[in-house]
Amino acid sequence: MDVGNSDALILPVPPEPFALIVGDAMQRGSADALETALRHMGLRPERVDDGPSGAGALIAPPRFRLRFGAASVLAGRAADAALDAADPDHPSTSLLAASLPRDWRQGGHCWMFVPESDDDPAMSTEPPTRMREFFKMMVLLIDLFDASHIFWSPARLWSDAQQFRGSIAEMLTSGMPPVLHLIAFRRREDAAGASMGTRGLALFAGQELEARIPGGWTVAEMVRRLSRLALDMMLNGPVRGTRTMRGLEAGEWIDLLPQTAAGGQRSTVVVEFGTDH
Repeated sequence: MDVGNSDALILPVPPEPFALIVGDAMQRGSADALETALRHMGLRPERVDDGPSGAGALIAPPRFRLRFGAASVLAGRAADAALDAADPDHPSTSLLAASLPRDWRQGGHCWMFVPESDDDPAMSTEPPTRMREFFKMMVLLIDLFDASHIFWSPARLWSDAQQFRGSIAEMLTSGMPPVLHLIAFRRREDAAGASMGTRGLALFAGQELEARIPGGWTVAEMVRRLSRLALDMMLNGPVRGTRTMRGLEAGEWIDLLPQTAAGGQRSTVVVEFGTDH
């Protein structure tokens, strides 16, 4: 897994989550042909003529509204601003076993998908259900467009599309979210030493994790432990109060210290590792 050393320069991305997928099949055929293909996949495409706001404004026309179960998604070719926000060479972008082709942003290879919320309270669906349906839709779209890579904006994370597809299929069977494909784990250095934090966990649990790296620990050891904590929060919700729990190894313990968000900052849980000896 590619782990960034610094988040000092953060690419601006809209607050709404979105996904980009890259695939050769996206540049084939007309908009009408693509609309027909989307309809054959059962996604009920509708043309969207009015200019959407937020992340939807980063979709180049023609735009489509796709529907699958409880999910409603704006879709279309990604505009330059969306491609800039997903730049794989930028230090704030993470990559999980992914090496994009040189022409990934050229020739209409890249499409963008923005899940919509429902403004009608009578028709509203719980966010976890909508996101589950959204990821089901992404499995269909990866197949339809023969996608090679996928970008998930809350984590600013690129993944191999087939690995992402497989992890979502496993989630639909087991109920276990694919943490490594939805959450980025970022290593940082400052005057106090090395630390690691999550990015993208707040979408699912309302909090991010931040932990100092104990001396002698590898990045892989940190990711293994933080991903376990992140999975627990995705399944069971945020950490409401200070907690102490056993770690992965014998004699290891973990303190979880939720911090109150202030000044528009994200809510963070400070993680401290220790041992009995």
